[in-house]
Amino acid sequence: MNVIKYTVGPFAENTYLITEGEQALIIDPGFLEDSEYQKLKNTIDDRDLDLFAVVLTHAHVDHVLGLQRVVDDFDLPVYLSEKDRYLWNNFGSQAAMFGFSSDGFSFDPDILPITDEWNIGNFSFDVRYTPGHAPDHVSLYSKSDGIVIAGDALFREGIGRTDLYKGDFKVLERSIREQLYSLPDGTVVYPGHGEKTTIGHEKKANPFVTG
Repeated sequence: MNVIKYTVGPFAENTYLITEGEQALIIDPGFLEDSEYQKLKNTIDDRDLDLFAVVLTHAHVDHVLGLQRVVDDFDLPVYLSEKDRYLWNNFGSQAAMFGFSSDGFSFDPDILPITDEWNIGNFSFDVRYTPGHAPDHVSLYSKSDGIVIAGDALFREGIGRTDLYKGDFKVLERSIREQLYSLPDGTVVYPGHGEKTTIGHEKKANPFVTG
């Protein structure tokens, strides 16, 4: 599995293009400018990739700013956990809080199940429910590749903010301890913001949640 990172948008959000053979997934399309989107689209075109789906770790505005553009260009499913879709269902008001004008999306996402070995095309993930930053938040763990796409649950020496709707530090701390720190120490963490890290490093060096 190959992970390509694009840091995009006004929140410096990490959008990921995940490839396995000729298939590809987009994780959290947060780009705002057309130039940002074109970089990702050029990679898809240049490598003749078969874009299979969009997967969302959660539906905060900075992780879905570019979603409509992807859906307009490609006929593909969008997956989001069904655990409390308040953020998705009230996207317009959420966007307004951050100074964006949007009426939300004209479609409902497919269900991203909370389960071990969720298979889609060439990809297989354990989908781990990791609320605390957002009520619908999940992390995507690939045991075979030793990586976890952690969204805004866990950063390098940091964690996601807990002052937004249904944010809760104790819930996030439990999510990190039970769902992320239980992974092997060598697991590479790809966060929603900032640089990648490892589970082992965070257990020792994270000042918010130590292992």
